[in-house]
Amino acid sequence: MGNSNGTTVEELKACESHQWYRKFMTECPSGLLTYYEFKQFFGLRNLSEASNAYVWTMFSTFDMNSDGYIDFMEYVAALSLVLKGGVQQKLRWYFKLYDVDGSGCIDQEELLQIIKSIRAINGIPSEISSEDFANMVFEKIDVDGDGELSYEEFMEGIQNDEMLLATLTESLDITHIVNKIQGEIRANI
Repeated sequence: MGNSNGTTVEELKACESHQWYRKFMTECPSGLLTYYEFKQFFGLRNLSEASNAYVWTMFSTFDMNSDGYIDFMEYVAALSLVLKGGVQQKLRWYFKLYDVDGSGCIDQEELLQIIKSIRAINGIPSEISSEDFANMVFEKIDVDGDGELSYEEFMEGIQNDEMLLATLTESLDITHIVNKIQGEIRANI
């Protein structure tokens, strides 16, 4: 989730908002994006059970009022976070996304599940296995050694480790999806 590949905040200017709105309303004429439509909207098909669970968690974090739908304002807020959110905002969102059971802490199994799912969806090979990466994260930032990452441990640990911050940011970079949508919008103008 970043501003790589030339995607900038300027690309969400008011002059383009009507195009984003048109794309949104074309994909979900009711004005409410369901989970099924969310998967279609982002081209996510034939996912494993773990990847499906991750996509559901992502959908749920964008569904800010927990009504089971993403409306246009929630969609814009999600795009805004993706394109212009600061490190603190993104880390808060990552924490919420990784805390699959909503307990307020991330355990190693939750982290491993998310890492595997992200890798399956992105299809990007990695030099380190998902298990080894999850273990490394816990070794580096589980300060009290309780097997769970509190919000404070997560925020401080990730921000103080440039490699973890870069890896996390790259793994959740969905600008390629935003670029694809923008390409479709431009093609239909």
